[in-house]
Amino acid sequence: MTVLILTSEEDVTADIVVAKLHGMGTPVMRLDPADVPGKAVLSADYAHGDFDGHLSVNGHVLSMGGLRSVWVRRPGEPAGHAARPSPWLTAETRQALFGMLHSASTRWMNHPRSADLARLKPWQLRVAHLSGFAVPPTVFTTAPRLAQQFAEEHRDVVVKSASGPPPGDPPMALPTTLIGPDADFSAVAAGPALLQRYIHKRADIRLTCVGVQMFAARKTAEPGQVDGRYGDTGHAWEVVPVPERVGKSVHDYVALAGLAYAAFDFAEDEEGIWWFLECNQGGQFGFVELETGQPISEAVALWLSQRKPDRRVPGSHW
Repeated sequence: MTVLILTSEEDVTADIVVAKLHGMGTPVMRLDPADVPGKAVLSADYAHGDFDGHLSVNGHVLSMGGLRSVWVRRPGEPAGHAARPSPWLTAETRQALFGMLHSASTRWMNHPRSADLARLKPWQLRVAHLSGFAVPPTVFTTAPRLAQQFAEEHRDVVVKSASGPPPGDPPMALPTTLIGPDADFSAVAAGPALLQRYIHKRADIRLTCVGVQMFAARKTAEPGQVDGRYGDTGHAWEVVPVPERVGKSVHDYVALAGLAYAAFDFAEDEEGIWWFLECNQGGQFGFVELETGQPISEAVALWLSQRKPDRRVPGSHW
């Protein structure tokens, strides 16, 4: 039974997990959807009331009947490396590849349907509320007047991107920025703005959830620090226990979201409260494992190597 990892060619985090899987004796196939068609070949047969499918990469053939699990890590756009790429070819390739994978009875980390929904920041905040997390007051708006009112009510407010940096080359950095009620909010009318009450934090928390396992790490923040992703605080990530209440909320969140893997970001305030900022369904974990020694990659490999579920409904997932 083989683990299929959908990711780009250069992915150090996937490399670590592949090494763990090899150490466990678990067969692995690594595929970038951008290489279909081309380096990778697929075939799916639907006949006589049954289904069979095959993937071939560098001479390694994987039957859908021998598929143990699929890790959707950092895949490229289907047909992205084709000799003549086009939106139509990408759509056709996505239909063929993911339609075949969904037809197999396998485990997903994470299932594409769940992953697509989990990327939506407004939806994340709603699930976070339902899960019992402490969530800072937040508004998404295209109305400058409402943005101004929000800033006047909460005084210290941050503005940040909901979807992340826009695509482009060279890539852009969009750090979370602290603003006040005297800011000019007229540009809000040009596109949705995400405004959130600023948490005066003493530390950043990264909690990685793999199945039912949780790995939390804490990094002390500098006074007045806004975005922990940028700048060197002079402090390293350190292992920290997960408060019982937070742990329960994490389990509730991943259950509601249908996620097998999730990376949570929190801001810890002066009273020790962990404020939910976001949940990245495909967040990096290599940097935390490197600094803390937490066995996150091993946990991912163990989850992927477990036996697939006995499901009769195609596309079912854990």
